[in-house]
Amino acid sequence: MVFYKGMQDCEATLKGMGHEVLIPLLDKELPAELGGGRTLRFGDYIEQNGGVENFPPDHAIWGFKESAINDHYKKVEWSDAILVVNHEKRNIPGYVGGNTLMEMALAFYLKKPIYLLNPVSSELSHTQEIFGMKPILLSGDLNRIQ
Repeated sequence: MVFYKGMQDCEATLKGMGHEVLIPLLDKELPAELGGGRTLRFGDYIEQNGGVENFPPDHAIWGFKESAINDHYKKVEWSDAILVVNHEKRNIPGYVGGNTLMEMALAFYLKKPIYLLNPVSSELSHTQEIFGMKPILLSGDLNRIQ
């Protein structure tokens, strides 16, 4: 979700090209028991509150995370293909995180084309898994999407 602005930019471009596009929503507000009043970004919230160690498996936040994962999976299931917006993060070019890897795996299992906006870094621990899913590398060019 750190690349949300990039997702919105790709969404606008792809819609302009005639594609139907669904991107993750950032409209889920923190529930009252987690402080309320602002949009929920799991990673940020967890980091700001002491890290994963402070959230045992039965903590309420994991139910919200589960809901977000299911929402993203439904979008993958609906789609004809997925586009991974993978910019630089933590000084790693072409970063692909855990959630995105899971969504790619679902698309792969469902035999849907997987497009990667940017080349993937060999610094990722799961680069082999990404390449094993045979993604279509766009090198930043959305016009290559069929």
